[in-house]
Amino acid sequence: MDHVVHLSNAVAVLGQFPVLAGANLTVDRGEIVLLQGPNGAGKTSLLRLCAGLLPLARGEATVLGCDLRTNRESVRSRVGMLGHANGLYADLTVAENVRFWGATVRASRSEVTAALTRMGLAQRLGDVVVSRLSAGQKRRTALACLIARRAELWLLDEPHAGLDAAGRDELDATLREATSAGATIVVASHELERAGALATRVVEVVGGQIRELSSGPESSRPESTGPESTGPESGEAN
Repeated sequence: MDHVVHLSNAVAVLGQFPVLAGANLTVDRGEIVLLQGPNGAGKTSLLRLCAGLLPLARGEATVLGCDLRTNRESVRSRVGMLGHANGLYADLTVAENVRFWGATVRASRSEVTAALTRMGLAQRLGDVVVSRLSAGQKRRTALACLIARRAELWLLDEPHAGLDAAGRDELDATLREATSAGATIVVASHELERAGALATRVVEVVGGQIRELSSGPESSRPESTGPESTGPESGEAN
């Protein structure tokens, strides 16, 4: 089986600080892997490395068959990352944002409409400019962009943040549907009860290293292993 993510002694550095310090992780197709750990442990850095946004300093890392040491740019069109920033154009409408990101993979009009409908945006909010949206509505729009892009690997950093109860339930259903359709998901979250119920595996990130905690939400046996402006919001890519 080809691994979607394979990290071996991966080291990533910001400034002179190693945000990942010999991380080892393997993720197979169709998994939902939950990353847990304290703030500053390296969860976001791990997601950014897998998205091709953070360079690999040492070790080995492949994502979707792309070697991140030599060709990290090539993985970006196949990965969807949703971080704390939503990656939306504030001066475009909701529908225009979803069409824009869908166009990067030549999504059809029906696919764009389906993505808007899936996140409850098609009727009342499609023609609303993003700058006028609430935080939860922006989050829904960013998720619709991710759906329209047909990403093979979803990298989600606190994806439930800003969503109401209905939105959280809709997101959970969307993630399950995405994996059923062949996508793979790695999610960092402090909402362990909700995210843990989704996950097929849980790993802990501490001090830039990774420790396997379980093979699914029902297992708790520890196992030791090794902008807004007129452009997209800064810091993340859809």
